[in-house]
Amino acid sequence: MTKENKTMDQIHRGLLKKFHTLCSVLGLTDDQKKDILSSWGVESSRDLTQHQLIDICAKLSEQVNHKDGTASLDKLRKQVIAAIGSWLRETCQSQGISKIKGIACRATGYSEFNKIPRERLRNLIATFNNKTKDKKSVDALASAMLVQAFTGGKDIEPTYN
Repeated sequence: MTKENKTMDQIHRGLLKKFHTLCSVLGLTDDQKKDILSSWGVESSRDLTQHQLIDICAKLSEQVNHKDGTASLDKLRKQVIAAIGSWLRETCQSQGISKIKGIACRATGYSEFNKIPRERLRNLIATFNNKTKDKKSVDALASAMLVQAFTGGKDIEPTYN
């Protein structure tokens, strides 16, 4: 077997695995799987070509995204808006939905806010929430150190919380 054939077999196995995983995620029964396969003129998923598997997996992925993805993406987008808005308030900057969406797009490199993928949305939420928490902590520490300096009180150890 040539190296190219081994690679093709690995790709085919990977696509088969993806097909069966997507079927499980969607909760398809054996009869429903058989219906899918028969619509492609085969009895076993192993008989599907790579191109057929790619097409089927794309359609099944779309169904998975529709099943649990759209609603959760809207929720994530709202959380991004809230996280960036909170950071803007904390840093005393003006806020507005277009500014917030612009920041999100620029931070991720996407030209449209609604095209930012799920994982990048999660990253933005975590990043801006951490930025807000860090700013609050730094401001509190700086204030405590200033008070100490002006009152001549006991030194504050900045490495301890």
